[in-house]
Amino acid sequence: MKITALLVLKCMPEGADPIILANACDVSHFGFFQRSSVREFIVFVSRTVAKRTPPGQRQSVQHEEYKVHSYNRNGLCVIGFMDDHYPVRSAFSLLNQVIDEYQKNFRESWRTAQADSTEPWPYLDNALTKYQDPAEADKLLKIQRELDETKIILHQTIDSVLARGEKLDSLVEKSSDLSAASQYTVNLVEKNSYAAMVASEAGGNCYLFIWFIPYYL
Repeated sequence: MKITALLVLKCMPEGADPIILANACDVSHFGFFQRSSVREFIVFVSRTVAKRTPPGQRQSVQHEEYKVHSYNRNGLCVIGFMDDHYPVRSAFSLLNQVIDEYQKNFRESWRTAQADSTEPWPYLDNALTKYQDPAEADKLLKIQRELDETKIILHQTIDSVLARGEKLDSLVEKSSDLSAASQYTVNLVEKNSYAAMVASEAGGNCYLFIWFIPYYL
């Protein structure tokens, strides 16, 4: 079981890209030369999913052995990147805890944020380490009873999160989160035979972090 990243974002009105408020990730299990691209993909996918998670909604985007979980509380959104073995309820109890802690520490100051923050938030780094064991998150779950009756929307691929007419490859081209090298890697991997593994589900378009991970393992 593995948590790769936890992020907190401010969702913007009128379709603008969400702002990164806090970011903790562990990419040590990737090859050294892939880590920079993986970090970029994490940020890109986080913005993509957060932007499409309505207030009050919890949803999970799944592909192969990986899930991206998101929870939007009145415009404050928390994202978690976990492998498929991490229990869903435990994942969302952790997201609940993260968003509670963020609001307790920063109150409403996030509403005035206008740009991504690069300041470390020690709690998030500690949570990334502590809750690698879902048993720790289960302790939170016992307290957060409301999750028992919460509907969690599960998407089989990231494409199913996108609005009608949106294409992931088009978002990749427009993204400022991905360097030219990462975009080149995406296009190169797309041509690789590995892309056939997702072609039947996502028309060959679902090729970012969700399947970038097993490609490098």
